[in-house]
Amino acid sequence: MSQKKPGPQLPIENIRAKLLADPDTRRIARDVGMELEDYVEMVLHYLRNPEQEPQVYVAPDEELRAAGYDPPSSEEVGQFLLAGARGELGLGNVEAYKSQFESPSDTQDKPSLRGDEDQEQVQVDEETSQELLKQVPKARPRRM
Repeated sequence: MSQKKPGPQLPIENIRAKLLADPDTRRIARDVGMELEDYVEMVLHYLRNPEQEPQVYVAPDEELRAAGYDPPSSEEVGQFLLAGARGELGLGNVEAYKSQFESPSDTQDKPSLRGDEDQEQVQVDEETSQELLKQVPKARPRRM
């Protein structure tokens, strides 16, 4: 038995005006490569039709290669997920990690404000790592 989802509480024109004025809506439209008006119309379409699910298009590897992308193999995706579970995925040079007090040119030959200078890299024992991975819960227990 399916319950009908409620429709919009405000008139569509009011919602359209709010979406068009919202800076987050502009940012999202730009990020997904759509014109603002087209993106707003798509949002309103799903608002008017709450039972309709958005469609996802999964492109075949050949199509991705033709578009200039090199899709990963199933094995590579599996290794990536395992590396994430092991905590081996480096986030690289993330801007959020940088302090406004530090910049590469200002900090050369000066002590670190993070307290990690003269620290040795931790040696990882593969056997212990595997044993710890076995202890990681596979799914969270459901709460009642």
